Amino acid sequence: MKIKSIEARWLHVPIPYEQQHVSDFGRIASFDTVLVRVETVCGLVGHGEAKEEVGSEGNCRALVSLINQKFGPLLVGEDPRDINRLWELMYNGSRAHYALKLGHVFPILGRRGISVSAISGIDLALWDLLGKHLNAPVWRLLGGRKAEKLPAYASGGWADADNIGEQLLGYIERGGFQAVKMRVGVIDGDPINSAKRVRAAREAIGPDIGLACDAHGTYNVAEAKRFCRLVEDQNLMWFEEPITADDKRGMAEVRASTAIPIAAGESEFNRFDFRDLAELRAVDIFQPDLAICGGISEAMRIGAIASAWNLRLAPHLWTGALAFSAGAQVAAASPAGWLLEYSLGANPLLHELAEESFPVIDGMVEIPDRPGLGITINNDFVLRHTVA
Repeated sequence: MKIKSIEARWLHVPIPYEQQHVSDFGRIASFDTVLVRVETVCGLVGHGEAKEEVGSEGNCRALVSLINQKFGPLLVGEDPRDINRLWELMYNGSRAHYALKLGHVFPILGRRGISVSAISGIDLALWDLLGKHLNAPVWRLLGGRKAEKLPAYASGGWADADNIGEQLLGYIERGGFQAVKMRVGVIDGDPINSAKRVRAAREAIGPDIGLACDAHGTYNVAEAKRFCRLVEDQNLMWFEEPITADDKRGMAEVRASTAIPIAAGESEFNRFDFRDLAELRAVDIFQPDLAICGGISEAMRIGAIASAWNLRLAPHLWTGALAFSAGAQVAAASPAGWLLEYSLGANPLLHELAEESFPVIDGMVEIPDRPGLGITINNDFVLRHTVA
């Protein structure tokens, strides 16, 4: 079995104005991703997903070019089943033979950023292809799933103090969620305004529903500490990305100052970033995005670090159907796997890219048991939204 071709497409899906939300990223008018297709000489096909930016929108031309003109041609003629070897070829480039022989990395200069995102999309497609080849879901290839279903939390929460309770209660009613997440941070100005919204949310949903807050890395250390003091009595499930991912020591300082669990990872690119978070004792919860962090292969390594440090794994799943399925299967196969993010913003890539759906019933999501990632691509959707 040999790889015949690897092709990437930028999918740009406009969101109707009435369904758009506004955050620190601005008004979100589209959902964008890169769809990766790997085909073998014998006609077997696997699909993956890569992201240029962690949020909904993003200009993906550079990422598409990187896959189509660099990493894709590098792997043509290789056996797609040798996923670990191919990961090393992409990550180490012309020095991959040293890495494979000597047992440590010799990474290319672009060992972060969209280079790793490109590897992510190809890696997902290779695992999807291997699962189809063996007629087994990815979680089976990873050692089995620990449960047929995992709990999910509703992710959204942009409304003001007067309306945040109603918004979150609407999420809970839609899928029986037992946990929700709201956005805080620079969008509110002073941390006291975010704290007011958190208190309004907690009063509305009651004491028994999990409540998490996400600042998208927009506070500085002092602001993050202040916010924590203001909401310490609100029994938060976690405080996500309190400060920029570029300041891991600062994040450790925030964590040391509060009893609120700290979560981060959607802006990190590989196991070495997560190792640093663990060693600095900067977080309680790892949140890798499988379309960014290096794919399924790297996410399992990240999960192993989480398990070794007694941390939890809750993948960032603000993604399309392919990365969502990949994250769910990794969480189900990892000892540290805990909770799944479920986007309650407009997300056509989750609900329309695939013919299958991921319904939330009583707050739980079933882990797919179909071969590979368990996704059948809606080709009409892809053709409609491919950027030429």
